[in-house]
Amino acid sequence: MENQFVSEQNRFAIISGLILLVGCLGGLTVGMGAINNVFTLMLVVFPTMTTLSLLLAVAPMVWIARVALATVFVDAVLLVYFLL
Repeated sequence: MENQFVSEQNRFAIISGLILLVGCLGGLTVGMGAINNVFTLMLVVFPTMTTLSLLLAVAPMVWIARVALATVFVDAVLLVYFLL
C-alpha cells in the first residue's frame, strides 16, 4: 500500500518520464526496422499507444506501470532484433 501511495504522490514526475521513455523508444524501434513489416509495426504501435492512452486517461498508476513495463520490454526486444 505504501508503494502505491508514493507512485500516486509522484504521479506527474513518473508520467513525464514514461512519456519520454515510451515515446522515444517506440519511435526508435519503428525507425530501426519495424516500419518494414505490418506485424512488427503493430507489435510496437499497440502497446505504445495503450500506454500513452492510459497516461492521458489518468488511469491508476499500477495499470500504467504494468503496461509501460510490457511496452518497454517489447520495444527493447524488437530493437535488439533489428540491430542484429
